[in-house]
Amino acid sequence: MSAEAQPSPSTGRIAGYFKFAERGTTIGTETKAGLTTFFVMVYIIFLNAGILGAGFGLDPAGIAAVSAATALIAGIMTIAMGIVGNYPLALAAGLGINGIVAFSLTARGLSPEGAMGVIVLEGLAVTLLVVVGFREAVMNAVPLALKKAIGAGIGLFILFIGFVGGGFIATPAGGVPIVAPVFPTTTAQFLFLAGLLFTIVLWVLKIRGALIISIAVITVVALALGVAKVPTEFSVTPSFATLGKFNLTNVFDVLGPLAAALTIFAIMLTDFFDTMGTVTGVASEAGLAEEDGSVPGVGRVLLVDSIAAVAGGVGGVSSNTTYIESAAGVAEGGRTGFASVVTGVLFLFAIFLSPLAQIIPVEATSPALVLVGYLMFTQLKGIDIGDSEDGLPALLTMILMPLTYDITVGIGAGFITWVLIKLAKGKVSEIHPLMWVVSAMFIVYFLQGWLDILISSPAS
Repeated sequence: MSAEAQPSPSTGRIAGYFKFAERGTTIGTETKAGLTTFFVMVYIIFLNAGILGAGFGLDPAGIAAVSAATALIAGIMTIAMGIVGNYPLALAAGLGINGIVAFSLTARGLSPEGAMGVIVLEGLAVTLLVVVGFREAVMNAVPLALKKAIGAGIGLFILFIGFVGGGFIATPAGGVPIVAPVFPTTTAQFLFLAGLLFTIVLWVLKIRGALIISIAVITVVALALGVAKVPTEFSVTPSFATLGKFNLTNVFDVLGPLAAALTIFAIMLTDFFDTMGTVTGVASEAGLAEEDGSVPGVGRVLLVDSIAAVAGGVGGVSSNTTYIESAAGVAEGGRTGFASVVTGVLFLFAIFLSPLAQIIPVEATSPALVLVGYLMFTQLKGIDIGDSEDGLPALLTMILMPLTYDITVGIGAGFITWVLIKLAKGKVSEIHPLMWVVSAMFIVYFLQGWLDILISSPAS
């Protein structure tokens, strides 16, 4: 090998730390994967600010502060995931939980600071479960069929998000049917459909960097057609006014001890199992999971994810969690935490260049999500669908994720059904003790609405 071809000492140390050779990757591939994940996820900087701004009644300055803090926390925690966990997983403010924070908790009388306090408390609870090994033990106790179903279900969820984001699926006026295809009439809708076909062609032709090329080309076309616009101003002095805006006692003062505990528990379950499904699915897609579906070194991943929930509450931007969009980077060859470091650094730059990030329209990222959804859905081939003991729980796990727009609901339905079928068939010995515990937790989760009514009803 010539002297020019020798890797630099710094590159060699990076490759050794992140195990490039062991995982069959290179710094170039990991960089490309990190870029792809960032472009697919960058929307959350603005979407999270819009959701919390609407729920909390924030003025433009407050919304800008949420946007900057969202990028800050996402950047720090994604870099931490890469360095500590060494998996191509990115984190940001979790969709779904931020809606609960912005609308549900405030509707129950909590202040914005009190809602963030709930996030800090549930994050601390999840972190404690990681430290004592409970969260990792639960992941290892889940049967392989359910692990694969979780990954395939998340694939369907991602695919659904892509079609909704592209404007091809929507809820018609009146809500009947619940969802329906939308006949394209706008430039943006035609751009999405053309972009989807373009992305599929790039992928089947095995063009390197297919997803990032797709996002870039569609963005350029969107600018040319007026679907996206170049911002005229850049924010050079971002505000971080949301940092430290949380209150740990507000939820107990407003709801009372029992209702507060159930509220924290319900959000904790969402954080707990959303991440489990995402990590399992993405690691499997990357070829980094074991034959039984377990993820080596998952304890470090779960620890960073749990701390990210606390960090999101402390930062005033809602719980940060591992993103299913990380699969986009995996599809581009990402296999190590270096991809996450790249994504995290870009999130930090996005603090100062957030107007530039807004150039990328949802029509440019949605085709990538559809393709990534398909790739994750292929995990279905590892499930014996003809065996009702695995097939029925797997079906409920997969289908309920997109239908309810909630990963946790799908996982909970699959867990409970799997345990029930084993119990009905007299195969109690095949049920891991933790599957009993977790299924019971999910039953409480699903009954929370009734429990809230019982708790809030005056004694007769």
